[in-house]
Amino acid sequence: MPARRIVCLSAESAETLALLGRAGLIVGVTAYAPRLPELAGKPRVSGFSSAKIDRILALEPDLVIAYSDVQADLAASLVRAGRNVLVTTQRTIDQILDTVELLGRISDAAAEARALSADLQEGLEAVRRQAARLPLRPRVWFEEWMDPLIAGIGWVDELIEIAGGRTLFPEMRGRWRAQDRTVDPEDVARRDPELILASWCGRRMRVETILSRPGWAETTAARLGLIREIRSDRILQPGPAALREGLRLIADAVAEAARSISIAN
Repeated sequence: MPARRIVCLSAESAETLALLGRAGLIVGVTAYAPRLPELAGKPRVSGFSSAKIDRILALEPDLVIAYSDVQADLAASLVRAGRNVLVTTQRTIDQILDTVELLGRISDAAAEARALSADLQEGLEAVRRQAARLPLRPRVWFEEWMDPLIAGIGWVDELIEIAGGRTLFPEMRGRWRAQDRTVDPEDVARRDPELILASWCGRRMRVETILSRPGWAETTAARLGLIREIRSDRILQPGPAALREGLRLIADAVAEAARSISIAN
């Protein structure tokens, strides 16, 4: 029996269900849920690592969808309260696509989910083809936090490569915990990024903070003015928005960097 009353504690699950035409099943969402018309007026019952358990239970959900170990305590509390909980842990593009299809199956929208997954894959391949025409592949540093300095998670690295860039720390791709992706700022400067992308988990990026780090003002990215911000809701939520809007923003920045470096050389 498909779920009929769903609470989404993760933004990407709410987004995906809305795109599948199943927003009517959602009775509560996270405060970070996208501002889609289909989700307007839905009770916002959680942050990312905290939630109003009593408000969730009052909605009488037959399924609560959460994300990752950060919401493990919330999930456990809801299980103890007798609720069904699905916790997804997608960290790669393939896992994001698999999760889209999983959400389709549990919401009686399997065909719609397959179509959405196929459309997302087509978009990825279109950007990959476009990137193949770039004059060069710039070295890209992506940071999802500034202190400590944290490199981007797996799907971000994959999107950078699809967009035509080369990630600065490819050896970190399989490290899904943020604390395992901390980087010494001097190591970043030594690897000389040609493009710097920052997405500080909801906080505004400050160029002066980036340039104040030892050696960073001398990097190619700094010298050419190639420091760009990507809002976290566009890239750090592992759902369709990251594969569409996030990838587009990365691809635009990578193409700009490739052109600028080519001219400078």
